[in-house]
Amino acid sequence: MSAVQQSSVTRTIYTADLDILNSMHQARPATNSKINAIFALDIAPAGRFNALDMARENFSDKSKRTLEIIRRLKTAYPSAHCELDFSNPLELLIATILSAQCTDKRVNLVTASLFKKYRSARDYAEAPAAALEAEIKSTGFYRNKTKSIQRACRALVEKHGGEVPRSMEALVELDGVGRKTANVVLGNAFGVAEGIVVDTHVTRLAGRLDLSVHRPPEKIEADLQKLVPLADWTLVSHLLIWHGRRRCGARQPDCAGCEVKSLCPTGRKI
Repeated sequence: MSAVQQSSVTRTIYTADLDILNSMHQARPATNSKINAIFALDIAPAGRFNALDMARENFSDKSKRTLEIIRRLKTAYPSAHCELDFSNPLELLIATILSAQCTDKRVNLVTASLFKKYRSARDYAEAPAAALEAEIKSTGFYRNKTKSIQRACRALVEKHGGEVPRSMEALVELDGVGRKTANVVLGNAFGVAEGIVVDTHVTRLAGRLDLSVHRPPEKIEADLQKLVPLADWTLVSHLLIWHGRRRCGARQPDCAGCEVKSLCPTGRKI
């Protein structure tokens, strides 16, 4: 496969991760400008804080800086992990789908009872849609999420014996599952480092730390894969997400208390 073809496939896979989000916005195109404003604010700093006026690092220097950033974040967050509660791959897949435009805390509140009732992919596939909608309603956009969960679980039953597959290729064929969701499941449920999860926190921090100048998730992931050792591909997303939630927020980053300020082009300016 050529580089152009690979890029096209990757874009398609990442786009699948946004199927739920796109249908959500289509359902409410102009009634919630507040949400749109929040997400614009959350993502915009990634581009705005790229230190374009700084002297360009060569790849070797950037690689060394990246390793030091990771080392410091490991020290700051020694227990960094996926904050979605799960006990098996199916639970993590469901929780990740529910986490679209919803906090992990809210998802965990919902799945505490959901996982007790639905034990298998067949349970979700055969559940009355109205019942499942009611049970996940507080996560938001529950109708679209119900459709994605049930379609994905039907595919698991019909094609994979009810089990969550262990490959990127098979996972991204499931309804509502794109590369980001697949990376979450592979890295955290199976210990397979197929790629790096890129969410809004990772997007924002990759830009502020000048680890990537791109916006598309697949391009940010490709940049990070070149800089981050394979052994840290799963962990690095947790480290950046934890730092994004606890220190480097979208609106008011705590640069004064930041553990990596001296390594951050943005932090040095403040």
